[in-house]
Amino acid sequence: MGKKRIVKTGEGADSEKKSSVSSVSKKKVEMGTLYVQSTYNNTKIVLTDTKGNVLTTSSSGSIGFKGAKKGTPFAAAKVGEIVGAKAGTMGMREVSVVVKGVGSGRESGIRGFISKGISINSIKDVTPVPHNGPKPKKPRRV
Repeated sequence: MGKKRIVKTGEGADSEKKSSVSSVSKKKVEMGTLYVQSTYNNTKIVLTDTKGNVLTTSSSGSIGFKGAKKGTPFAAAKVGEIVGAKAGTMGMREVSVVVKGVGSGRESGIRGFISKGISINSIKDVTPVPHNGPKPKKPRRV
């Protein structure tokens, strides 16, 4: 009829998916910088201290979204919540945000981070904008 399922008791049977947030963080940091890079295909969020040393990072792809779902605002909000929870365990109180890119996860990634109770000092947009760009190719002569 079909294959019989064998239920194993022990380590693999009722192991729940553990959260990536550690209960006690080694570093205690009060202020930092949150870098949000949002493209059409993915959203990456990096949390650093004031000197620029990376404390934690996460992206839509690293938390399990695949394909076109990685670039959605929902995925970016989930990434922001994960990084916000990690920042909360470190004792982070204030961050200044640097946003780069044109994707749909720019604002929702920040909103997800704010939902964990960390205040924002400033939001800066450093998206590269071409002033005129390179010279276009000549038209093809046939």
